[in-house]
Amino acid sequence: MPERRLRVALLSREPNSYSTKKIVAAAQKHDIEIDVINTTRCYMNITADNPAIHHQGKELPYYDAIIPRIGASVNYYGLAVVRQFEMIGSFSLNNGAAIGAARDKLNAHQALAKAGIPMPVTGFAHSPLDVKAMLGIIGKAPFVLKLLEGAHGRGVVLAETMKAAESVIAAFRHLRANILVQKFVAEANGADIRCIVLGNKVLGAVQRRAADGDFRSNLHQRGKIVKVKITKKERLLAIKAAKVMGLRFAGVDMLRSDDGPKVLEVNSTPGLEGLETVTGVDIAGEVVEYVARYARLPAGVARRKRA
Repeated sequence: MPERRLRVALLSREPNSYSTKKIVAAAQKHDIEIDVINTTRCYMNITADNPAIHHQGKELPYYDAIIPRIGASVNYYGLAVVRQFEMIGSFSLNNGAAIGAARDKLNAHQALAKAGIPMPVTGFAHSPLDVKAMLGIIGKAPFVLKLLEGAHGRGVVLAETMKAAESVIAAFRHLRANILVQKFVAEANGADIRCIVLGNKVLGAVQRRAADGDFRSNLHQRGKIVKVKITKKERLLAIKAAKVMGLRFAGVDMLRSDDGPKVLEVNSTPGLEGLETVTGVDIAGEVVEYVARYARLPAGVARRKRA
């Protein structure tokens, strides 16, 4: 008797994006039935007897697995949808708890620090009265100020002096915005490294370089991207950082400092276009194969075997 085709849901509000199209094409190549589901058009029946998910007026069928690509702007509702799929029994590439933990930047930094992951010295304070003392703990200017709610390099400011840092923090606190403050790693020369981690391996890595006159290397801020060879230490650090956050698939960003690599962020929904284009690695294909492998296992076996 032929094996039943796997059914996978790709949770994304961007059906025409590069990442969505590549994942859909990879699934079809592997003879997997795949639907693109807009999380904001889902509504849920949260009951013990008959939990269900509806999408644009129709009850969705059972999916063996889901691939969440939840945007930060709909994080709260998107994670509720992911948890509902998990409650029904679908395998999730990244589960809701891990995505939520990684999206909470303060929580993520604390979890990484607790696990011994090296990071730039980072500070956080609530009261404006404590800002100067907190900056003193970090060290001398310049400082990198990061909005906890920021993404794609937005909400990241370089403060050249102690006074400038105090002024920016005071302004954001007046708007009730929370800011992380980090020591500026000058020797990185405006470049960082993104490693794409899947399970127990790094699929590929690129170096992102800041545009002229900027210090942010993020591609959304017009940074440049080139292929890079990472060291064994960097590879193991990327894998460990993803595991600490509970992510099976992640983009781990790090800096090269004088005293070794330092993790900046662990992203639960990394884009595929830049890294696939530069490295030639079929990340979408690897992701689909990973999901198919674990979605086919009985639930208990899958939990024991997953990387």
